[in-house]
Formats: sequence, structure tokens, C-alpha cells
Amino acid sequence: MHSNDRAEAERLFAHFRAAGAQPVEADILLPADTLLDLYGEDIRARAYVTSDPLEGEMMLRPDFTVPVVQKHMAHGAEPARYTYMGEVFRRQEHHGLRAREYLQVGYEVFAREMPEQADAEVFALFAKVLSPLGLHAATGDIGILMAAVRGLSTSPRRRAALLRHVWRPRRFRALLDRFGGRSRMPEPRARLLKELQEAPATELIASAGPAIGLREAGEVAARAAALLEDAATPPLSGAEVDILDDVLHLRDTAPMALGRLRDMAVDLPTIAPAVDRFARRLDALASHGIDVDTLDFEASHGRTTLEYYDGFVFSFHAEGRPDLPPVASGGRYDALTRVLGQGREIPAVGGVIRPGLIALLQEGGA
Repeated sequence: MHSNDRAEAERLFAHFRAAGAQPVEADILLPADTLLDLYGEDIRARAYVTSDPLEGEMMLRPDFTVPVVQKHMAHGAEPARYTYMGEVFRRQEHHGLRAREYLQVGYEVFAREMPEQADAEVFALFAKVLSPLGLHAATGDIGILMAAVRGLSTSPRRRAALLRHVWRPRRFRALLDRFGGRSRMPEPRARLLKELQEAPATELIASAGPAIGLREAGEVAARAAALLEDAATPPLSGAEVDILDDVLHLRDTAPMALGRLRDMAVDLPTIAPAVDRFARRLDALASHGIDVDTLDFEASHGRTTLEYYDGFVFSFHAEGRPDLPPVASGGRYDALTRVLGQGREIPAVGGVIRPGLIALLQEGGA
């Protein structure tokens, strides 16, 4: 790690403290069992995990937000602003192309009132501190896509499956095509359904021989019943699939995207509240001096990063350097506070900056 990285981290840390954030720390070694499921597949696959004889499965800190939220919610759910600085650790497939250990500096806001103002506060703070680099900003809103899925005229089980895979675009696409009748059911699944339709699940289980694995017969039977129920569910209408496709592929400047989303809300009214939040966020961003007329918006932005984001998402990229990860990224994670809140919750938004990438770009991008 270069000294320039540390100096840049200290500068960012001081900037966030001056904005009113309270410094906070997070342990380097974290309990893996309660935290790994809160991350996306990418981080789960790249976390350094080890076993402790007393504490059980542990991992080196891959991220700050989750442990910071966990610490905050353990002591209440009051409004607060935090900043932090330290190393995170992630395994890489190819040595030398991406750092396995690097500094992060972050800023998190827990605020009950006017969440769109908090979104704008975080984004504008990042935009200001990063402005000398001339980075490209991209924004999105996972909440709009989730609201679109919740509005589909299908079974709760199918809606839940789509929501569970929002952050896995390929799996989500495969499910949407199957639920919409646009793709054939995989042959093993089709063969199993045919067998289940011809004989009770309990009879098939009894004739299958000795039990292998950890699932009990009741669990297998329940799964079989779910498969039969899903097979009997009518496909999504072509119109609904088309609207969801329109949302998935929406990419434009923020004001143009807002207009198109309002048109879509006529046919899919469940997205209307999320679209209204988007409009209020644009007003808040403008009040913070952001040129929203040129701000890029992509409805699918952030779907391959962290699974705890459930609303506004953003990132800052170095144009002309597609080989580099985002210099900064962040978003809203209200649901995470509910998961870790032990019955409490509070709206929250935040983001992280990689000072090492700033130092790299300042040195000429070598």
C-alpha cells in the first residue's frame, strides 16, 4: 500500500468528519455466519473465511457498511452520521489485476425524515470531493425494479423468486422468461413434474430407496407440492413482461427516465410511489447543486454489486479506464437496518470511496 493512498484516505476521512460524521470503527475479523448472507454473490465468493475454535466461522472484513449498521442498530435506531477508514479484504481470481487488500473511506447517514434529501446529501458530498478527477457518475434505483416485480399479476411464490434474484441478472432473466411462457422448462424439471402429476410425492419418496442428504421426507414433499403449485400457475401476460423489460432496459438522462417511468406507471401503478421518490430525489439533488439534466440514470444499475441495496444506488467511474472498478459507490439500504435491527429499523444510505484509485488517477493512471 502506497503512502499516497493513506494520505488520500486521511484527506477524505477529514472531509467527512467536517460534514458532521462521527468516526466509527469495525472489527477486522467478523462473524461469518450472520454477515455473509447479507452480501452479494460476488463478495460471498471472494471473502476470506476461516474457522475459530471458540467463535466458529469468521471472515476478514470485506466491507464496512454491514458491520457499521450492525453496531449502530445494536445500540438503538437513532439518527446518526458515521465515517470510517480502513482496509477491506477480498480474494481475487487473477493475481495482480485487482488488489486483495485496499483502503475504503465511507460515509453513512441514518435519518428518519426526508430520505430523498439524505440520498442527495451523500451523492452531492461524494461528487464534490471527487470533482477534481472528472469522473463519470451513474445512478439507479433498485426500489423501482422491486416495485415493478411486486406489481406483477402472478403468485406470491413467483414474485418472491424474482425478488430473491433481482441481483442475479441471468437467473432473473431465466425466471422471467419461464414465468412468462417464453422459454421451455428444463428437461429434468419437466420430467419430475410429470412424475409428480402421475403419483403422489409420498409414494415416489417411498419408492426412491434409502434417504440421502439432510432433507427429511416432509421437506421433500413440501418442495414437490410447491413445484406442482408453480406448474399450475398461469404465465405472466406478455404486456406485463414487456413493461418489466422496459424497466430493466431503461437508460437515459434522469429527467427523461423520470418521464418514461411515469408513462410506465399508468400500466403498472405499483411503481408509482417509487417513481414519486425518484422525482423528489431529483429535486433534492438539484437543490444540492447537481446538474440533474445531464445525470445518467439506469434502472438496472447496481444489480451485480451488493444485495443489501434496495433503493437509490450510484457510482463514480474513471472514463477511459474500464479496467478499473468504481472509484466510489453507494446506495440506500433500508431493509438491512430491519434485518439487523432486532425489531427496530431506520432509513439509511451511504457510500464508500477507494482512496487508492484516486491516488492512482492523480499519478497519471499508471
